[in-house]
Amino acid sequence: MVALKRRTVGGHIAAVAKRLGAAGIDEPRLEAQVLFCHALGLDRAALLGANERQLNNGEYRHLERLASRRSEREPMAYILGEREFWSLNFHLGPEVLIPRPDSETVVEAVLNARPGRGEKIRILDLGTGSGCLLLALMSEFSEAEGIGTDASFRAVVSAQANARRLGLDDRARFVCADWGSALAGPFDVIVANPPYIAEGVIDDLAPEIARYEPRLALSSGEDGMDCSRELAPHLAGLLAASGLAAVEIGAGQAGAVSKIFAEHGLVVAERRRDLAGVERCLVFVHD
Repeated sequence: MVALKRRTVGGHIAAVAKRLGAAGIDEPRLEAQVLFCHALGLDRAALLGANERQLNNGEYRHLERLASRRSEREPMAYILGEREFWSLNFHLGPEVLIPRPDSETVVEAVLNARPGRGEKIRILDLGTGSGCLLLALMSEFSEAEGIGTDASFRAVVSAQANARRLGLDDRARFVCADWGSALAGPFDVIVANPPYIAEGVIDDLAPEIARYEPRLALSSGEDGMDCSRELAPHLAGLLAASGLAAVEIGAGQAGAVSKIFAEHGLVVAERRRDLAGVERCLVFVHD
C-alpha cells in the first residue's frame, strides 16, 4: 500500500518534499510542486487536482531523476532550463550565471535615465552571460541596436539563442571577447554585471552557487574588485561623451568601485538600491 501511495502524484510530492527538506532546501513542498509541474506539463491548479492520479513508470523515473538533482542542490533554474528576468523567459544552462531580480536594478537605472523608448541608441553589455541585461533593454528600446560580449564562448552561444527565441536577434549580436577589447565605440548605454565576489568566500556560499554556477562569472580576485579594475578602462574608452554606464556591484562595494572608475574619468551620477535596500547599481557618466 505504501508503494502504491508513493506512486500517486500527491503521495510522491510528499515523498520528494521530504527528501528536499532533508537536503536543507527552503520551502521543499513548493519546490517539489515546481518539479512536478515541469515534469508532467501541468500548471499549479491542474497539479493540485491530480493528487490521486497514478504515475506511470516513465513519469516516476523522470521525477526521481529531477528530485535527485535538486537534492544534490543543483539550482532549480538549471534543472528547468529556464529563468524569468524582466518578464522575459531566458533559457540557460550551467555555462551562464543565473539571472537574478537584483540585476533588474541595472535595467531600471537605464530606463530611468533614458525615458525615450524610441531612441536610436547603441547599447553594449560587457560580460553578457545569458544576455539578460542587453535583451531586457532591447525589449524596451524598440529602435536600439546592441552588442553583448563575454569571455566564454558557451555563454555567447547561450545569449545568441536567447536573442533568437525572444525575436531580438535582428538588433542584437554577441561577440566572444575580453570585455570590450574587440569593439569600437562609442556606445550611448553600457551595462555590466561583472564578477564581484572575493575568491576566498565563494566556497562558503550556498551550494547552488558554489558548486554549480560558473566560477568565471563569480570570482573577482582576492578583494572582489579585480574585474572592476579590468572593466573600468574598457568602459571609459567605449562610452559616448553624453552616454551612461550602469554597473552592478556587490554589497558594500559602492565606495571602492566609485574610486576605481574615477581614476578613468567616470563619476557616479546615481546610486540605486535593490529590493532588499542594498546599493546594487552605480550609474556612471564622463567627468
